[in-house]
Amino acid sequence: MPDLAIQTQGLRKEFRTRRGTRVAVSDLDLAVPAGGVHGFLGPNGSGKTTTIRMLLGLARPTRGTMRLLGEPVPDRLPAVIDRVGAVVESPKFSPNLTGRQNLLLLSRSIGVPDARVDAAVETVGLSGRDRDRYKAYSLGMKQRLAIAATLLKEPDLLILDEPTNGLDPAGIREIRETIRGLGAAGVTVLLSSHILAEVQQVCTSATIVGHGRLLATGTVEDLLGGSTAYRLVVPDLPAASAALSAAGVPVTEQDGALRVETGDPAAVTRLLAARDLWLTELTPVRADLESFFLQLTEADGEDAA
Repeated sequence: MPDLAIQTQGLRKEFRTRRGTRVAVSDLDLAVPAGGVHGFLGPNGSGKTTTIRMLLGLARPTRGTMRLLGEPVPDRLPAVIDRVGAVVESPKFSPNLTGRQNLLLLSRSIGVPDARVDAAVETVGLSGRDRDRYKAYSLGMKQRLAIAATLLKEPDLLILDEPTNGLDPAGIREIRETIRGLGAAGVTVLLSSHILAEVQQVCTSATIVGHGRLLATGTVEDLLGGSTAYRLVVPDLPAASAALSAAGVPVTEQDGALRVETGDPAAVTRLLAARDLWLTELTPVRADLESFFLQLTEADGEDAA
């Protein structure tokens, strides 16, 4: 088994309510490989934040074991916490100070050199804006400053819980580029999110949970598998559709093209050419993480919305 930055086994968290016991996390086995960006995905209320809070010692598990960077937690959390950065809740900074001043206060309070402020600002792309007051920052800039604060201690593991919540498209793009750069630099990033299109652009592996249970895990490529569908365009769509159906090839018409389910696109090309039907487009339809996620959560009875 490759080195794991995060590992849980049989992790369970129960809450007592007036209606009885509610299970937030149910016997979760989580394995996050060291290096790269790992997506931690699930609908709202699926146990993602509760799991993260247990990993960071902010909540106590009902049972199960957890390891961060090889150390058992929470027992050994003090020994490993300096190697872990996290943005779990809304960051708290002084609004009347600049971004740089806020980071300098923090760096001096934890005893790290001021030079790390420069490095953190550059890493998150705030160079040139770090001397603006925090209260003038956009939501995206505030999130990037929060990430910069976690980078002051040069963590090996960074845990981000829904870092793009409430951001506009420009802010989402900024955070995405920051996360991608951190993963490329060798930091292991656990990215909790429900914005699947964004996650697919930055993650190398992912875990999907529902009702606090593990639904799927692996590299993004393995989860999605290879494409067996193709978008096909010909001048005479009805004739092409009829020819393919007659040959037993599953075909549907979508948006002025045909979607063909086949593992042998060359055979489709030959079949249509034999009938004097010439292709103007034949492109694979790539599986996407959002569709895979929706299939899993719907099968699990989750409200994926």
